[in-house]
Amino acid sequence: MAQCIALAAVLVAASPTSAADAGDDFLAAREAFRSGDARKLDFYASRLQSYVLEPYVTFWRLRLRLDDAGAPEVRRFLSSYAETPLANRLLSDWLRGLGRTQQWDIFDAEYGRYSGDDIDVTCYAIQSKARIQPETLAEARALWFVPRELPDNCNPLFNALVQDQKIATEDIWSRVRIALEAGQVSMAQRAAAYLPSNQQPDARALTLISSNPGGFLEKQNFDLKSRGGREAVMFAVYRLARTSSQQAAAHWVRVENRFGPDDRAYVWGQLAQFGAMRHDSEALAWYAKAGDLSDLQLAWKVRAALRQRAWPEVLAAIEGMTDKEREQSAWRYWKARALKTFGRNEEALALLKPVAREYSFYGQLALEELGESISTPPALYKPGADEIRAMGEDPSIRRALEFYRLNLRVDATREWIWAIRKFDDRQLLTAAEVARRYQLYDRAINTADKTESLHDFSLRYIAPYRDVLKVRASQMGLDEAWVYGLIRQESRFIVDARSGVGASGLMQIMPATAKWVAKKMGLRAIGDATALDTNVSLGTYYLRHVLDSLDGSPVLASAAYNAGPGRARAWRPDTPIEGAIYAETIPFNETRDYVKKVMSNASYYGHVFSQQLQSLKQRVGIIGPRVPGTEPTLADTP
Repeated sequence: MAQCIALAAVLVAASPTSAADAGDDFLAAREAFRSGDARKLDFYASRLQSYVLEPYVTFWRLRLRLDDAGAPEVRRFLSSYAETPLANRLLSDWLRGLGRTQQWDIFDAEYGRYSGDDIDVTCYAIQSKARIQPETLAEARALWFVPRELPDNCNPLFNALVQDQKIATEDIWSRVRIALEAGQVSMAQRAAAYLPSNQQPDARALTLISSNPGGFLEKQNFDLKSRGGREAVMFAVYRLARTSSQQAAAHWVRVENRFGPDDRAYVWGQLAQFGAMRHDSEALAWYAKAGDLSDLQLAWKVRAALRQRAWPEVLAAIEGMTDKEREQSAWRYWKARALKTFGRNEEALALLKPVAREYSFYGQLALEELGESISTPPALYKPGADEIRAMGEDPSIRRALEFYRLNLRVDATREWIWAIRKFDDRQLLTAAEVARRYQLYDRAINTADKTESLHDFSLRYIAPYRDVLKVRASQMGLDEAWVYGLIRQESRFIVDARSGVGASGLMQIMPATAKWVAKKMGLRAIGDATALDTNVSLGTYYLRHVLDSLDGSPVLASAAYNAGPGRARAWRPDTPIEGAIYAETIPFNETRDYVKKVMSNASYYGHVFSQQLQSLKQRVGIIGPRVPGTEPTLADTP
């Protein structure tokens, strides 16, 4: 593994083989398990006794024959390895098997120790209870409204609830809508199967609408006499609104008078949400025609109102949210800002003060709204040599470190998260320091981030590779703190990081972007794009490019780095708005969160680097509208 230094031989403890040999045997055992080769797995198990990862080998051996294993053997494993993440994994698998074979007595005896949230297991548990207490069948009703496909073993519960009229016709239509809102036509059809055949929506029409809602609406060959036909038209309208809210609204206006008031209010709520996500200037007018709104729809109403500086609408939408949603720092901050516009300063201060104690994007903005400057808290605890040594000997930490040595990052991270799940602040900071010493910078950051009272920002905002990054940032005329803030969010300083879409290295460069940048830089060959010097050179060059093409705005450039320059430009307003409003109204959840965190990170890195501090409001600045004719051509943009 490129980023991790060799781990100490102590990890192998009493193993008669070397760390390298044990690791090779373990990888071979892992492959034997994956291929279902029990004999080969048994062979390697005999060579891995006392190895730090032996519990996994034992787990694999039992897992391969779990269907035939006796309850005493499984229980011995659960007891012996209760302090590992393997116990709950095996218990989950075992409970599913017991439910599938209807061994209810054993299932009931073991379910009490289960702490997971697997819906398969939940449905089996309800089935078992309902055998003895039929009234507990009602517990399955809540699952009916879960907005995703559910396992087949939940169907007997739903069948019984429908038969007992505990799931009524309107509930069935609610699940159909839930599915269609998510674009899950097959899920909608499965829910609709509980309706009489003459009431079900046309399956072919739903499939057509899913791929071509505009075409369906243009034909105007609607069946508005049946509920299924009306639901299909409504689905087509809000499906089209995802790509063209104005066209969708125009189609809806032509037919809405043939629908009841509840349906009209429902569709206007959908149109308003998607219009707000597309920054349509009509969104607030559409919200005025909507009925009851979900928290998600209210969140987008706030964002639409922010872009129009409609502070009464901001306040009303936030006050309409559920208590849980309203408590999010974003909405407390913007509610305070709205209250200040009405001169309700005392109420605003009462909201801002607790937000300002949070180390986050809105925490920093709230602090500045109170007239204060950001700072990093003092590190009141530093673990000593004894604490670090003891933490390094923690069994779960040792297993995680060995997984990292073997470059099995998913297993390593799972084991690390298990290890720290109950740690107090001192233990978290000690574990973070262990991670830092092993150059596991992502674990150091994530672990230090979890502390509640004791903090160490030298671990939260760790700054490795400065000998390369500081020089390159200076050469490209980039703010070093911003570059670090972006990398912290992109890769957590994992040099050989690779994303599911192909981005690689410290700065997560996409192959096409790397090729484009290399051509611009006059490089004939890229070589290993994850190599530190190469990746940083390519990434900072591209970052400079998007910064220059987007008015020198780090907010726009950060959005462009994550979602592409075209989208960052498309999200610009018609009139100037605060950078914080631009960030909050980014339609993509991932990019919205990314930009806020990058900018917050940059402020803290500026403090860590003892730069001349810039307020977050100054960093995010004002985002102006696009000026026609000033955007780069497609040939100039990767």
